[in-house]
Amino acid sequence: MKLDLADKTAVVTGASRGIGLATVRALREEGVRVVGAARTLTPELRASGALAVSVDLSTADGVAALMDRALTELGGIDLLVNNVGAGDAVEPVGFLDTDDATWSAVFDLNLLSAVRATRAALPSLIERRGSVVNVSSINSRLPGAGPVAYSAAKAALAALGKSLAEEFGPQGVRVNTVSPGVVRTAVWEDPDGFGGKVAAHAGAEHDAFLRQLPEAFGITTGRITEPREVAALIVFLLSDVAGNITGADHVIDGGTVKTL
Repeated sequence: MKLDLADKTAVVTGASRGIGLATVRALREEGVRVVGAARTLTPELRASGALAVSVDLSTADGVAALMDRALTELGGIDLLVNNVGAGDAVEPVGFLDTDDATWSAVFDLNLLSAVRATRAALPSLIERRGSVVNVSSINSRLPGAGPVAYSAAKAALAALGKSLAEEFGPQGVRVNTVSPGVVRTAVWEDPDGFGGKVAAHAGAEHDAFLRQLPEAFGITTGRITEPREVAALIVFLLSDVAGNITGADHVIDGGTVKTL
């Protein structure tokens, strides 16, 4: 399948590892010029062929600096992937243990970063009849499965995608959402990350915890999703091959979500 993305320009947030890095690599393979943004720039991102930009995407100033740099370097934006999410504030705790500061931090990174980046990119996206993909989570559909603030922020992000698609679709801009389930990223695999914290709360050894994740989440395929699989879906949705898909939320979770 030819996606015809060569010579397009793209901005990818949360690009240093996991889904973001896989998306950068997939776009580069298609000939796209990419600006990849993250708070910490990894050697893998630097080696990807993208222009790597270090910014704090949880702040308005950080997003503004990113988009100014991207517009200057690229001359305009055809594609935007709002992937940054989770963050240090996401802890495996319940509602009563989630204070206002945590709510604000989680929403700043998981929702408002996308609001701010999209607002800045929209004039160029409208001019170029571009495309946006927001990376949400199945937590938006299964809020009991994860931290309450994170689940609420991801549900809001999915709703934002619907609203943007409706408002700017007549001007040629498509907006879609991708909602992954458990993906093989540092979120789960880092012993000091969210997965490690969940394992510790459960009194489980981390490696054993990872092995039983497919069964614990009821994943029909029996395995967790790879970052490159999510990236392939994102890149397809960005392309004109998916030219009449907009306002949709695409779940990629190995069959975790069982509801209609």
